[in-house]
Parts: sequence; structure tokens; C-alpha cells
Amino acid sequence: MPFIGSKTTMKLSKEKEEKIKKRLGEIIELVPGKSEKFLMVGFEGEYSLYFGGEKLEKGAFIEVKVFGKASKETFAMLTREISNIYWEELQIPKNKIYIKYEEVENWGWNGSNF
Repeated sequence: MPFIGSKTTMKLSKEKEEKIKKRLGEIIELVPGKSEKFLMVGFEGEYSLYFGGEKLEKGAFIEVKVFGKASKETFAMLTREISNIYWEELQIPKNKIYIKYEEVENWGWNGSNF
């Protein structure tokens, strides 16, 4: 079960959320064994982000959590694709998009753990 959560400095319309969610559902398949069927996506808009002491007018912090392991190459492909999505959909410059990856060993769902 992967999770992709994003915090963006701008407000997201429901239409933009839907477009981004759909595109994230497509690229999660870059991770072996993962699909949109078990992907959870979350959005938090109008989030204050600062980098180097300066407030970002257009910026995003994105967390990708994956149950199990993935290769550095897989995460590199995801970074490229996620950056493209947030640039194309929200015009957030790629140098203002920060992505954190986390491999999760224990994940609970439906009353038990995987």
C-alpha cells in the first residue's frame, strides 16, 4: 500500500486534485508490485513552506511511503515523474518541489498488518 501526500503553497481545486490523483495513480506502477488499486493520496493546500529562510510562493513538499522496498532507480524515476506532474498541473518550478521517500516495514489495514 503506497501513500503519496502533498503539501502545496497554493489552494488546489477539486479538478486539479482529481487530475493529479489520476496521474499519480498511473506512475505508482513504476514501483514493482504497486498499483492504483491500493494507492492512498492526500492533499493539503495553502500550506506555508519556507526554504533557506525565504517563503516559497509556489512550492510543494511531497511524501511517498511504500510498503516494502524499492530501488534508488525506482525512486529516481518517481522523482522525475512527480516533478513533471506538479510542474504541468500547478506550474510549481521543479527546484521548489521536495520529495521524501520512506520504505515502511509495518503497515496496518483492515484490522491487521501486512
